[in-house]
Amino acid sequence: MENERLLMLPGPVPVPERVRQAMMRQAINHRGPEFGAAYAESVDVLKDCFGTKNEVYIISGSGTAGMEAAIANFGQGKKIASLVNGKFGERLWKIGQRCGEATAINSEWGTPVNLDALAEALENGAEVVTMVHNETSAGILNPAKDVGKLARKHDALFVMDGVTSVGGDDVRMDEWNVDVAIVGSQKCLAAPAGLAAVAVSDRAWERIAEKRPFYLDLAAYRKNGQKSPMETPYTPAVPLFLALAEALAIIKEEGMQARVARHHRMSASVRAAVAAWGLEMFPTLDAVSAYSNTVTAAKMPEGVTDSALRGTVKKMGIEIAGGQDHLKGKIFRIGSMGAVSAPEILATLATVQYALRKAGVAGVGDGVEAAAEVLDA
Repeated sequence: MENERLLMLPGPVPVPERVRQAMMRQAINHRGPEFGAAYAESVDVLKDCFGTKNEVYIISGSGTAGMEAAIANFGQGKKIASLVNGKFGERLWKIGQRCGEATAINSEWGTPVNLDALAEALENGAEVVTMVHNETSAGILNPAKDVGKLARKHDALFVMDGVTSVGGDDVRMDEWNVDVAIVGSQKCLAAPAGLAAVAVSDRAWERIAEKRPFYLDLAAYRKNGQKSPMETPYTPAVPLFLALAEALAIIKEEGMQARVARHHRMSASVRAAVAAWGLEMFPTLDAVSAYSNTVTAAKMPEGVTDSALRGTVKKMGIEIAGGQDHLKGKIFRIGSMGAVSAPEILATLATVQYALRKAGVAGVGDGVEAAAEVLDA
């Protein structure tokens, strides 16, 4: 491990050894039974991660490919209301602008989404709602249940980006009235980057667009996915599929309930450290939002530069994230998703604590001890 960096980012995350080994083999026929079995087994576990009985298909492409597939197939030419309180909500809106008539319902990054404005947009004819469940750019968990209830009341489709919550946090697609949900492979699933999975409800299939993209045509994925053995319509990234299948086997062994509890415990320990250091969390919450359970966003202490904090941590072989766009230098973010646990969390927090003290931040308490108490509970 001496020459390997510890990635404590909101993705990509450290990849378990057995997942890496799954890629290191001879090529196989992607139209054959071995690939089909790996694909089908992956879908079975992904359904548990999504909290759904709906169909799930895997795309060779990043989470953004999944986002675009969702909107291009089900939002084409439609009025789209996009809830935006961070970078990835903004991305969904930008994709919506290219596919339909998308309107952004903006909140400051890291503040609650505006449900009243959403209700108004739905009353005025919005046919599709988009939202990021876990907005990692700001460390806030958005109210999927409440948004799904509003969307269903007005018979609109609800497209939810679950890229950084599915497989790590509590996600209940069916119960929350989510019609299309997306996950990326390199986040909570702890697989290499390069795959996205999309889950689709029966309501959404009934409203699929007539004019769809070619490579991201979900109807084509559905047609080929129903074959025996299961297939993709176009040549898939086979090594990544095999790696994902192994990562999902690990999730099945751990069990989703235990995995969610582990993620909650890790994020709570990081928040405890932030409080002990005397720092402020970045997000502002209301009654229906919460802190992210897969990444913690804290305000950068006054007078401390991003390079002084994250640069010191990086010199020690650990990478944490900074702020994006207008939040650069204003916040830092510690990921706690995937296959990591107490050793990685404590090592990261000890290094951040050292960097804070080295930078001259006054009153830095023992965040490592505070976190350890949470992890040991």
